[in-house]
Amino acid sequence: MSHRLKAVLVAAAGLLLLSACTGPKAEEKPTAATGPATSEPSGPLRVAVISHGTAGDAFWNVVKNGAEEAGKQLGVQVEYNSDGDPGNQAKLVDNAVAQRVGGLVVSMANPEALKTSIENAVRAGIPVITINSGEDKSAGYGALTHVGQNETIAGEEAGKKFKELGKKKLLCVVHEAGNVGQAQRCDGAKTGFAGDVQTLQVDISNPTDAESRIRGAVQTDTSLDAVLTLNSQVAARAVSAIKAVGSQAQVGTFDLNTDVVGAIKAGDVVFAVDQQQYEQGYLPVQFLKLYRDNANVVGGGKPVLTGPDLVDKSTVDTVGKYVQRGTR
Repeated sequence: MSHRLKAVLVAAAGLLLLSACTGPKAEEKPTAATGPATSEPSGPLRVAVISHGTAGDAFWNVVKNGAEEAGKQLGVQVEYNSDGDPGNQAKLVDNAVAQRVGGLVVSMANPEALKTSIENAVRAGIPVITINSGEDKSAGYGALTHVGQNETIAGEEAGKKFKELGKKKLLCVVHEAGNVGQAQRCDGAKTGFAGDVQTLQVDISNPTDAESRIRGAVQTDTSLDAVLTLNSQVAARAVSAIKAVGSQAQVGTFDLNTDVVGAIKAGDVVFAVDQQQYEQGYLPVQFLKLYRDNANVVGGGKPVLTGPDLVDKSTVDTVGKYVQRGTR
């Protein structure tokens, strides 16, 4: 065998040995991109906003208004879709990824159900911003940032407010099973209230039954003197339930609509925790536009908070006019 052939064989053996000693690569977690996929963006930015809102939910209509207004102002094509079922919401995300949208805005009431879909979007080079719920999972899934209200802090503020009002026993009404944000609100209320707190599960899609369940709770336990609802529509049902049985319990709620504004003015609701959801629609569209056109990121690794802002009789006249036009 020639010296040259021997040298080739030795080199080949060395490469095989090196390959055998090298294990498989560890699975890489998706991470937020450090810059836009293309350095020269062209054409209008197309952003898909996908929420877990249910049909006719006034809260999510305001989020949609914010996103669409930002799109009009910035020349961004905004497409809003929603589905309260986590599996169906994940499919909406998958469809947006398949259509190669330029950016995704996603609420994560059920983060685990959306995990794969969001991570696939990030791997595909689509920048994602999460909103409203799922703050603690946002960065881990590769989102650029999270825009919303810290639900635990908001719950604490609501609990503190009831405590300041001298209340002794609080009922926290959950209207979406499996919604991590609502669980965090009630947990926060327990901390802020520092007293007896009970929870009640109702179904927002069945408002008549929700009112019946609240009515039964305050009628059965007359020591309940405070009711915290986590949605403006449920608040109206709570007010009706309490009046029906002559309970002295007072209602506080999360979120605003025209009914809650009227109820605060009438004294039927003592306060509303406003997370200013218009910003949850508006700001992510603005952030994605800045990211594409100028590689800007916001938050410094922390969420961008839109609340809480407590609205009561002292501020309801000012805020109420913006609720009326659909921006609060």
